[in-house]
Amino acid sequence: MKTTKKTWIASVLMFLSILGPGIITGSVDNDAGGITTYSLAGATYGYKLIWTLIPAFIALIVVQEMNSRMGIVTGKGLADLIRENFGVKITFFIFLGLIIADIGNTATEFAGVAGSMQVFGISKYISVPLAAVAVWFFVVKGSYKSSEKLFLLFSFFLLSYILSALLARPDWHEIGQSIIKPHMEMNMDYIGMVIGIIGTTIAPWMQFYMQSAVIEKGIKIKEYKYELWDVIIGSIITVVIAFFIIVACAATLNKNGIKINEAKDAALALKPFAGAFASEVFAFGLFIASIFSATILPLATAFYICEAFGFEAGIDKQLEEAREFYTLFTIIMIIAIFIILLPNAPLIQITFWTQIINGILLPIVLICMMLMVNNKEIMGNYVNGKLRNIIGWGTIAVLIILTVILTIDSIVSRFIT
Repeated sequence: MKTTKKTWIASVLMFLSILGPGIITGSVDNDAGGITTYSLAGATYGYKLIWTLIPAFIALIVVQEMNSRMGIVTGKGLADLIRENFGVKITFFIFLGLIIADIGNTATEFAGVAGSMQVFGISKYISVPLAAVAVWFFVVKGSYKSSEKLFLLFSFFLLSYILSALLARPDWHEIGQSIIKPHMEMNMDYIGMVIGIIGTTIAPWMQFYMQSAVIEKGIKIKEYKYELWDVIIGSIITVVIAFFIIVACAATLNKNGIKINEAKDAALALKPFAGAFASEVFAFGLFIASIFSATILPLATAFYICEAFGFEAGIDKQLEEAREFYTLFTIIMIIAIFIILLPNAPLIQITFWTQIINGILLPIVLICMMLMVNNKEIMGNYVNGKLRNIIGWGTIAVLIILTVILTIDSIVSRFIT
């Protein structure tokens, strides 16, 4: 009995030591863009789109599991593996698109910081520079362990959306019905929103960050089962947060016919229906999500660019040890901040073209992943089994179809209107 107890305690302690990459990568998925998508879904369609979180959850687990397994088995980042197996030319064009998209994404995150602080009456000309300086000093002067602890704390704070939803007094019976009996509408607006919810779950840059984080943490193959649980818990947290954002907006904004354009609008609109506290909690969640993602996005970009071209990379490296890494991180931050602080910055256009680039690159990155994770020369005995391949290729096929539809529809809508 004592031996069993000791084994159980040892397993728990081991899991806690591994905890991090999966939860952080999953949580950062709920960034300003993700929160906006979920808010729009709840405000526009009420509880009708909650069912979409189930396939989104499955897709997230499948892709993140493959990422973590490749990182653990090979000890190499995704960028490094793509360069080795598909050549420098393909790597260059993939990363050229990714770095442009990630600058746009980072600008969108700082827009989230600005919008959330405006709810509290703070100008973007104060909130954005202060947030950026804090992020820069934390990353450049910190270590991986200190960064991971703060990122896990940020992940915990995102659960504040549960409180916003509960204060909105949702109809739990209607929520249950929407999950048991999924509602479908055959029109482009509804289909576009479905695609948006599932598509926002997986972004190209997330795959690179996840694999780099697993390597930097030094996780070994014998610890794989613990990292798998880290991925599963991270995916659960991601979907739970998305669920409560949709519920909060459905119970208040949709019920009262309120239309919104972005997450900041949702926070402001909650006030008359759920109270000032619910509004402030929602805005606080948006701020945490935005500053969290504004840290991770440029980090992820610097990681995979340096990995791909053989430069030293990592938060644990000193400034003089990884100058290229920290220079890239700083440049991306500066460009994003400059965009946000421009008067009348074209944020809608930036977001639009960023999504298009992500949409084009996502299938390419996922196909590269599937080819490598099935290559015995790379993965040895840890290649995908038949079931994993069925789920993996099926998930990727659905994501590709949805991405193509969303991309084509976005371009057509953009230029026709």
